[in-house]
Amino acid sequence: MTDPFASRRQDGRFRNLHSDVDHGPGAVLRWYRTRQPAPWPAWVEDPPRPPPPRLGPGMIGATFIGHASWLLQIGGVAVLVDPVWSPRASPLRFAGPRRVRAPGQPLEALPGVDLLLVSHNHYDHCDLATLQRVRARWAPPSLTSLGTGRLLRRAGLAAVREMDWWDSAETAGLRVTYVPAQHFAARTPFDRNRALWGGFVIQAPDGATVYFAGDSGWCPHFAEVGRRFGRIDLALLPIGAYAPRWFMQTQHMDPEEAVRAHLACGARASLGMHFGTFAGLTDEAMEEPATRLAEARTRHGVTPEAFRVPGFGETVLVQPAANR
Repeated sequence: MTDPFASRRQDGRFRNLHSDVDHGPGAVLRWYRTRQPAPWPAWVEDPPRPPPPRLGPGMIGATFIGHASWLLQIGGVAVLVDPVWSPRASPLRFAGPRRVRAPGQPLEALPGVDLLLVSHNHYDHCDLATLQRVRARWAPPSLTSLGTGRLLRRAGLAAVREMDWWDSAETAGLRVTYVPAQHFAARTPFDRNRALWGGFVIQAPDGATVYFAGDSGWCPHFAEVGRRFGRIDLALLPIGAYAPRWFMQTQHMDPEEAVRAHLACGARASLGMHFGTFAGLTDEAMEEPATRLAEARTRHGVTPEAFRVPGFGETVLVQPAANR
């Protein structure tokens, strides 16, 4: 029987399963003509954080680099996810969404990278300059979506595996499953949805489990991930880049929807991401996602300990349920 949550292609392009709204270049131009972005500061100086220690099995560590970039440590394995250390999330050095704060940790401060994960091909998640630095320093094996592997190989990474939704790979001592999201993919105006988009569920031999949702609008995928995996110790969920709603709703959750996603996937704890890093990527104010997340938690009876916003550069430690 066909899996109703399996990825689908039509005329060589991948499709979302739960929304037929696909904002193409025309909608992007309309947004740019009509947008009224809230002002962002020119620069934010975050307090320095200690570099992440190397963790062994028995503890999950999540170091927030900024936006959707993380160093995850699970099962004693260091996993770098969607790394972007460049000053812009753009194909251009002089234009496009601009970083307003330094990466939370220097790349050189990381205690190692055993595995690289890239969720999809957007510039704020797949940055070739950063990937080249990762390859030069660690040359880790890499997992990414169907159609995105060519970008990682262009950056010099050799051991690259492309994955479809629900594909699993045993690598670097972990089991990694590529899971669905509601989003889109493009690097140019001409390659829309030629590559796939999604998130990752990372499982260690001791049962510790982390869910990185990638970019996604609200949809039934979150409940399906929770149903299929049963136990999620930590979920990393996007809370920003949601304004204006007419344009962003099908591709990015707002904080209210992020809390619903936290509850739907059944995570023991969640951390917010995809906010407060690149000016020009969205129209909401820089601090608004964190404020609205606190309000949404209150409405849904979710404690601050269960779903919070990490500090930039902070390493959050989570003890897996099996080790409590």
